[in-house]
Amino acid sequence: MAARPNVRQRMINLMYLVFIAMLAMNMSKEVLSAFGLLNEKLELSFSKAEQTNKSYLDALALRASENSAKFGSLYENALSLDAVSADFSTELETLKSSLLETVNDAQDYEVMDTSDALDRRFFKGEQLKEEGQAFVAAIDTYRESVLELIAGASPELQSAVVLRFDTGDAQHQVTNRDGQSLHWLSYNFEGFPLIASVTKISAMIADVKTTEQEVLQSLLQGQLTAEVAMTNYSTLLEQSKGAFFSDETFDGSIVLGRKDATTRPNEVSLELDGQPLQPGRDFEIEDGRVRLKVAAGNPGDHKLTGTLLFLESGEQTEVPVNLSFSTIAKPNMAVISADKMNVVYRGVDNPITVSIPGIPDNKVLASAAGLKKLSGSSYSVRPGQGTELVIKASGELPDGSTVETSSRFRIKDVPAPSGTVRGESGSLRMSRSELENTFVGARLEDFDFDLPIKVSGFKLKIPNQPTIEVNGDRLDARAKAAVRRAARGDIIRIFDIKTAPANDTKYYLKPALQVIVEIVN
Repeated sequence: MAARPNVRQRMINLMYLVFIAMLAMNMSKEVLSAFGLLNEKLELSFSKAEQTNKSYLDALALRASENSAKFGSLYENALSLDAVSADFSTELETLKSSLLETVNDAQDYEVMDTSDALDRRFFKGEQLKEEGQAFVAAIDTYRESVLELIAGASPELQSAVVLRFDTGDAQHQVTNRDGQSLHWLSYNFEGFPLIASVTKISAMIADVKTTEQEVLQSLLQGQLTAEVAMTNYSTLLEQSKGAFFSDETFDGSIVLGRKDATTRPNEVSLELDGQPLQPGRDFEIEDGRVRLKVAAGNPGDHKLTGTLLFLESGEQTEVPVNLSFSTIAKPNMAVISADKMNVVYRGVDNPITVSIPGIPDNKVLASAAGLKKLSGSSYSVRPGQGTELVIKASGELPDGSTVETSSRFRIKDVPAPSGTVRGESGSLRMSRSELENTFVGARLEDFDFDLPIKVSGFKLKIPNQPTIEVNGDRLDARAKAAVRRAARGDIIRIFDIKTAPANDTKYYLKPALQVIVEIVN
């Protein structure tokens, strides 16, 4: 009699396990489709990343051709990086293609729910096959090759490379959420659905292209090129006279001039139109430059002559000065320029400069819808409706006559910002606790203005849960509870991000682009 309850209990437990398995099968279709869609988005980003990397590499090649002494070694490093990245990407693409060949339709993600294809390739029982060991070795080789090439780069860039291509400790062991030690390859790939593994490989390819982009950008713009920048030089225009007639040939030359204290002359002797110039009153020496402070004089040509005296090894060296400049008569038109091209943006204070040469700023009048004078020739304009803005300016000349002119500007809306989580845009991976405690932001990519943006609300979509609308820029209690229910590997969308300029919350920007977050624990 004692055995019968045990048999009944076993039957109940078996039915319970079957019920759980059926639920898992019903939910897996949405999860598998989500992985497939994420894989498609990653593959779409590859082409753009390759174009960006090629443009960086071409720019570095041009600089190396112009100055091999300064940029030759940097270009060689860039070529080495491009080669190892191409080889590793090709190896990953080959692996991904071979996995997808095991299914009839590479677009039918809902049938890619088994792990047999990859498990047979990489594992034999609890041991790694030779191909699995080679895959991990390839990741290690790529990571160490990149770190060797960027040995002089910033610690942040080196840390990013290590994090993206981390394969655990020296024995490739990692600790799972239960505190158990597993091989990195088993932890990340063994037993996972085929489409999940394919998506992980695509993410690794994306990391390769991102790494190459960041390194090339560093070579071009970062600290690796700062040491060779000619920061103490400026370009000067050398010409026979200060002004030319329209039917003459301009015979000027562009030369380099050094502007630092080491080129300060020991003695300066100058004359303007035959009259001696006095130091302090008529000129002063600043960073090796002799800055003139003389009146322009009457219209016509003026001659500046003299010598600059330098002491070199105890001997005097004279540098002759024989220059000329021209003073022109009164102007007959205004000069109006937009500080940010010929475009002004709606809902933004656009800086505008309005001036008329030869006329004091207090004698210049400017008018336009939304135009406000700040000081001197500086104005700001905040356009309203319409597609065009006309700024009119007028000024009074010394003889009492006036100069009037106008300039047209196109009015454009501020482009849609990119949504951010943890300061990052696009797709990212993070833990549930990180997502619960971070804030949702937005930023304008490559926008001409430094425009702080305030987020007033957003929507959160977690697989198998209803969409949650959140007010403010942080997850509320309801959203946090939903995130806690999310499973590892869930793809969470943060979208319909409502934004406005921080200094003018009445003007709403276009909704920010969505952020995709993959839960990693």
